[in-house]
Amino acid sequence: MPVDSASMSPIPVAVLATQLVDCLRKLQTVAVAFSGGVDSAVVAKAALLALNDQAVAVTAVSPSLANSDLQVARTEAALIGIRHVEISTNEFSRPEYRANAGNRCFFCKDTLYSLAESQLQQLGVSCIVNGANTDDLGDHRPGMQAASEHNVRSPLIEVGINKQQVRELARFWNLSVAEKPASPCLSSRIAYGVEVTEERVRRVEFAEAFLKQLLGLQELRVRLEAGDLGRIELPIVALPQLVKPAICQQVTEEFLRLGFRRTTVDLAGFRSGSLNDSLPLVTLGLTAK
Repeated sequence: MPVDSASMSPIPVAVLATQLVDCLRKLQTVAVAFSGGVDSAVVAKAALLALNDQAVAVTAVSPSLANSDLQVARTEAALIGIRHVEISTNEFSRPEYRANAGNRCFFCKDTLYSLAESQLQQLGVSCIVNGANTDDLGDHRPGMQAASEHNVRSPLIEVGINKQQVRELARFWNLSVAEKPASPCLSSRIAYGVEVTEERVRRVEFAEAFLKQLLGLQELRVRLEAGDLGRIELPIVALPQLVKPAICQQVTEEFLRLGFRRTTVDLAGFRSGSLNDSLPLVTLGLTAK
């Protein structure tokens, strides 16, 4: 159970739920930046409880959003019962985004928030909120700068809710995504310094879908490195299955068909945000396309 860091006593999830709903109620009308993941789903549920039809979930649709994640967002919004609007974003037209430096995420969020701001009156709301939680404050999150510049509120952070507490709230409200693994955008699979293109993110999407079906896994990553190298990250317990000769052959043939020149397996296993390890090299301009 979550713990109050000040008193070191457990905070009942019902109390957290009340605090989050109260926080959103004070905003009167909100558009929730909604990916369909557990963080934004919890905020959307709280917004609906607080504001009813004065809350809307807004999903950015672009090549960096996997079709499977878009379907999850649509389904989850319908289950929550919140009004759902999809906005087509054009971050791939921005040279700064395609360059894929360490601040790529800033230009994505800047594009989304700018478009959402331009449609606030049409949406019938006055404020944009996101699903950032307190654990995001210690990570590499350029999108948080974009949120600050556009006066986007982060109710989970304002209430002091971390990722563990987000999942507690999702279970409390019986959200279908309560146990859904994190699913960052497809562009996050492209190594920093390698240009982000629509073809590359689609290649990664198809490769991950192929592996998930072949291996029966829910969480894995295919990273696209310089030179069209595909690096597979799986939970370590799944590595023996992947390296079976018949499976290796299927994977090699499919990845070549998709456009990868070579395929490797990361023996360190799956880990979220592993490409951030290269950020110092990006800063020094030492990565290659």
